[in-house]
Amino acid sequence: MRKYLYFIILSLSLVSCYTYQVKKTVDTTIDKKQESKNNKALANTASAQTESSVKAKSLNQSQNLQQTPVPVNVQEKLAPNKNVKIDVDGQSYKVIVDRWEGDSLVAHPVHSREKVLKFHKNQINAEKIAEKRFSQPIADIITIAVYAGIGVGVWSLLQ
Repeated sequence: MRKYLYFIILSLSLVSCYTYQVKKTVDTTIDKKQESKNNKALANTASAQTESSVKAKSLNQSQNLQQTPVPVNVQEKLAPNKNVKIDVDGQSYKVIVDRWEGDSLVAHPVHSREKVLKFHKNQINAEKIAEKRFSQPIADIITIAVYAGIGVGVWSLLQ
């Protein structure tokens, strides 16, 4: 019984409520699709020739919107003193951003303040920049587990 108690305490002490999460970008294609549906409804009142040309234009526009990715500015995402997880040339780094020197990011690893890392902005994968944020679902799970543990402890004392 004592082994299990130590194991539970150790596993709960290693859990963190903070996780690295990638910010979701606003999808503008949904708005454009709704506009294209409105255009199609208006086109139904027009003649067959104009209807086919409007559909062709809206299809071309929606295909262009889906093909072109939204440009992401790495320097805006990586502001000083942010705790982030970045992907550089296939390797993942958990760093705290210090500053930008021209096009180079100067940062240090999370647990090593002395070590300095420098990356060029073209080396950083902008789509995989994850910020360290508080995760409410994980905090709720930990809270429930602690309450259950307290309940089991009280029950075992009463037995």
